[in-house]
Amino acid sequence: MVKKIFQGFAAVLAFMIALTYGFGYDYLFKGIRETYLRGETGSTIDDGKYFPSHLIAKGNSKPWIKDSLYNKKLLPKILVEDLKKSHTASFLIIKNGKLLHEEYWDGYNQTSKTNSFSMAKAVTVMLLGKAIEEEKIKNLNVKYADFYENYKNVEFGKDLTIGDLAKMEAGLDWTENYKNPFLQNAKAYYGKSLAEAVFLRGFKNKPATKFEYQSGSTQLLGFAVRKAVNKPLAEYASEKLWKPLGMEQNADWTVDENGMEKTFCCIQSNSRDFAKLGQLFLDKGKVGDVQLLNSNFLEEMRTPTKLSNGAYGMGLWINYDAAIKHYYFWGLYGQYIILIPEKQMVIVKTGTYKDQPKDVKGRPEQVGFIVNEVSKNF
Repeated sequence: MVKKIFQGFAAVLAFMIALTYGFGYDYLFKGIRETYLRGETGSTIDDGKYFPSHLIAKGNSKPWIKDSLYNKKLLPKILVEDLKKSHTASFLIIKNGKLLHEEYWDGYNQTSKTNSFSMAKAVTVMLLGKAIEEEKIKNLNVKYADFYENYKNVEFGKDLTIGDLAKMEAGLDWTENYKNPFLQNAKAYYGKSLAEAVFLRGFKNKPATKFEYQSGSTQLLGFAVRKAVNKPLAEYASEKLWKPLGMEQNADWTVDENGMEKTFCCIQSNSRDFAKLGQLFLDKGKVGDVQLLNSNFLEEMRTPTKLSNGAYGMGLWINYDAAIKHYYFWGLYGQYIILIPEKQMVIVKTGTYKDQPKDVKGRPEQVGFIVNEVSKNF
């Protein structure tokens, strides 16, 4: 009797596994292995080590110059309480190009590499800008079908431009959801093939008619930039950003099993180096006397679009409605690189803030709070 029950259970299990593979949900097994079997309920800022990656190599390191008031002033109590409540790993303030304050919690330190999550979207757009500057891509209006001809035969595909992808106006049939394991984000994050995850998506809207934040858009953009520069994007990021910026550590960019970078997420780096990406915007694309990125392109990145109701540019979230205007890189669970031009400040925060409250435009309320508190006290 027991043997028959076991055989029946094994048969049902085998059938369910076969169905999982048959319907393209085999990535769920990796998801379960890298989350629940490790005591987690989803992705984490430390899970980069469980995925293959490409190295973003640094060159000669140029550590931050510390301000004369470095760490001499405590963060305001109300801010510290908020940071602890939101499970912050690191918090850095750069002012006038110098490191003014840095603080770490829960065992993290200045060399800890954590997951950028969607902050990588802005890095991908920065690389797009460099590719345009180097005439590897004509401009933002170039059609996606110029890179992948099959899009000429897809409804709305022939209308899609590189700029639509950068502005989150692609109109893809993609539901941005980080909790449902059967939807597109999970497949892109845990699956074997990014091409399979994004190229098979159709369209639900005509491009350039509606703003909708979709990770699939930046992944499609990544494929185009990768094709244009004819090298791994991690290598391109090393040449055009990490080495000239004098990053302190190598970074790692998670890839799929085919070696394609996950451009919608997943650069593993430390907070000091994340801050240098932000400082480049305040310095209008210059490093010393070298114009590293075109200042006009960076300006376009931080210019809010009409379709986003002023909340998004290209890879960057924007809040020019606030008394203290700011814009920022934003990754899942509250990864931020915040730029405050009028204060000449870069603020970096990493950590694990789940279910964070958002304003009516879909922006994290915590960013505005951080901007106000830091601006008042530093």
